[in-house]
Amino acid sequence: MNTYAPNLTEILDREPLPASGIESGDVDYTADGVAYRGYLAHPAGEGRHPGIMVVHDWLGVTDYVRMRCDMLARLGYTAFAADVYGADVRPAPEDAAGVAGGFYQDRPLWRKRLTEAFAYLREQPSVDADRTAAIGYCFGGSSVLELARTGADVDAVVSFHGGLLTGPEGEAEQMTAKLLVLHGAADPVAPDDAMLAFENDLRTAPSVDWQLVSYANAMHAFTLPDADAPEQGAQFQATAERRSWAAMKAFLAEVFEARA
Repeated sequence: MNTYAPNLTEILDREPLPASGIESGDVDYTADGVAYRGYLAHPAGEGRHPGIMVVHDWLGVTDYVRMRCDMLARLGYTAFAADVYGADVRPAPEDAAGVAGGFYQDRPLWRKRLTEAFAYLREQPSVDADRTAAIGYCFGGSSVLELARTGADVDAVVSFHGGLLTGPEGEAEQMTAKLLVLHGAADPVAPDDAMLAFENDLRTAPSVDWQLVSYANAMHAFTLPDADAPEQGAQFQATAERRSWAAMKAFLAEVFEARA
């Protein structure tokens, strides 16, 4: 069992550890000749569970995303932290914007790596491949929306304070996933004009089931306990963190119950 910093443990322990426990650990995988190191957590013992891919923020796979995977495993899911960057890429905070920005500039590569990671999740023995979701934080929130835009066979996508990108005309119609976008009302990374453009893009695809929740006074990175740069528009907000997690839980329960 991982030992996390106290601020992460406090969040983790909101979900009780089941009596049977969970199994978790780093996992190495390769796709198209590139080595990756992710993290997998699931309820202990045999059996298949709904699978959830969790995509990291711009720092890569850290204890924060591992902790979220453990929380999901405590809820009865198999959670896989995808490594979009590659096993040898763990940028320092001052370099992270440049590394993440490279994927925003190369959306085909970005989507390819997400698709490969999602395929890895579906192959896991503890995953019910007929019930899957993808969630992500910051860069990861943008990432899971990109995955949805590929038309991937994923039931649900949840973005936490992700960038709200649009796509080519007509692309939104490819999306089959149900979408939940959890947004900070004071997030300068996704200001009102970006939010409106995102919503208008989805309105061109009436078949897409989507919802956007905006949290009052919440800045970018509102779920990350270490975020404390209000002068740059990024700050943890406990209320929005709790409410967004509860919203995700209810959304996933609804989606997976319908697929049972």
